[in-house]
Amino acid sequence: MKIAMFASEANPLAKSGGLADVVFALSKELALEGHNVIIGMPYYQSVKVKNLKTKRVGIFDVYMSWRHQEAAIYSYEVSGVTFYLISNQYYFDRDKLYGYDDDGERFAFFALACRRLLKFIDFKADIVHVHDWQSAMIPCLVKEQNCFDDFYKDMAFVLTIHNPAFKGMIDRYFLNDFYGLSDALYDTGKVRFEGMVSTLKSGIVYADKVTTVSPSHREELLSHDSSQGLDGVLQLRRDDFVGILNGIDTEEWNPKTDKFIKVAYDAKNLEEAKASNQSDLLAAFHIHYFGGPVYGIVSRLSWQKGIDILIGSGKKALQNGACLLVLGNGEYELEQKMEALRKEFPDTMGIYIGYSNELAHKIYAGSDYFLMPSLFEPCGISQMVAQRYGTLPIVRYTGGLRDTVEGYDGQEVKNANGIGFNDYNESGLDYGMALAKRLSANRDAYFACAKNAMALDRSWKKSANEYEKLYNALVKKA
Repeated sequence: MKIAMFASEANPLAKSGGLADVVFALSKELALEGHNVIIGMPYYQSVKVKNLKTKRVGIFDVYMSWRHQEAAIYSYEVSGVTFYLISNQYYFDRDKLYGYDDDGERFAFFALACRRLLKFIDFKADIVHVHDWQSAMIPCLVKEQNCFDDFYKDMAFVLTIHNPAFKGMIDRYFLNDFYGLSDALYDTGKVRFEGMVSTLKSGIVYADKVTTVSPSHREELLSHDSSQGLDGVLQLRRDDFVGILNGIDTEEWNPKTDKFIKVAYDAKNLEEAKASNQSDLLAAFHIHYFGGPVYGIVSRLSWQKGIDILIGSGKKALQNGACLLVLGNGEYELEQKMEALRKEFPDTMGIYIGYSNELAHKIYAGSDYFLMPSLFEPCGISQMVAQRYGTLPIVRYTGGLRDTVEGYDGQEVKNANGIGFNDYNESGLDYGMALAKRLSANRDAYFACAKNAMALDRSWKKSANEYEKLYNALVKKA
């Protein structure tokens, strides 16, 4: 099967969050199953500075109304997957991946270039799999503008919703100005959302199948209170909407072979390795240990991730002898609050604003607990990585966190592989951290839970098989 993945980021080239992990790990697993998989993504400045040995494929024109831009195409192969990098100096040679006032225009160019790319490289895909709002307009473009073109006519389209909070909202004027699409699509409601055009809604309407990244998150998106406003259109596509739980890249995240941690380990030497890796982690952040639990965070520092409620709960834990290690960046106000907390507890709190792959590995291996008090979490990758490293996640039960964590209840450890709480507030997180402190006091119980976590199969194979079934059904239908 020929499968084209289109996304705004993908490991190992560009990453701001879990989207990059999913796109590459799924593609790699599908390639291992014998499929011909390509990934199309922007050739960002941050990718160019890696000085990869890419091959120049060619160049073509992209027109958006009066705008004329060129897309230069480069290829690069990783683990059996060919990346096609779309280069444009004006749109993609910038310091960040996102966060610009013209993001709507930038990713309109990207979507148009992706459609053209398929024909340019003569890749007649059986499945075109688009991810989130940045590429979600591609099914609409092809079905509205290329429906009589033999090259495109048998392609089937899958949209995966990773983060429903970002919907690709643009003014209705740009439907024609960027994409050359008729105003009738707005008037009939196909692309209209809250008085604007939503590229994500467009993808939901035009894709042949819609997926999201966990079964529980599917149910949340179909409910009015947790859908980010998408329940109406998703109810219309209910029969074509499925939740498939993500896996993790078990090659990258493997404590037995991890080169970034002090002591490699498995369940057999977990206790000894945890102590050594924890000492190494604390030294990396230049903080001291006073006997309490060591909590780690690798996260975007945003309201969605529960960082606002973590400030208060974290302060209480620090006052009671815990250590807190934070790796991430995001909303400026939350970054500043984290920095203020570190200044108040310089001996027991460490923070790194930004991302360091080495520090991330050290946090997963050296922490006792991994904090994810998210307001919503479609799937979550970090809690599964933590479990693989024998570090117990403390999560709010939402979305994929509910699907992947069986919480310690203060008594039973038989199947427990983390700690969970329900209420999205400081008291809820306080409860989870109190359970953690109680569990840490019983060394045997703690390591029994940790070994339960390490025994879980979080590979992509099962998830990739679910996507294969979905793809096969669409190909047979065509």
